[in-house]
Amino acid sequence: MSDHEQVVCPRCNSRFECKVGSISLCQCTAIPLTVDESQYICDNYEECLCGACMLEMKKEYNAKLLEHKFNQISTLFKK
Repeated sequence: MSDHEQVVCPRCNSRFECKVGSISLCQCTAIPLTVDESQYICDNYEECLCGACMLEMKKEYNAKLLEHKFNQISTLFKK
């Protein structure tokens, strides 16, 4: 089992403890993500993010998704 390590979040540069050896105890498991939210984060970052940035990326993804759906609906009324 791997030891825990101090890593730097590539998004905000804050330090946090990555518990890859005890993933069930890692801070990232506290942030529930859908498959699409997780993919969005993986598409933008290769390294682990801190919990705060994961939450922000989740919000960013959902805001973009909502905007896209709104744009799709609004085009129906422009015809």
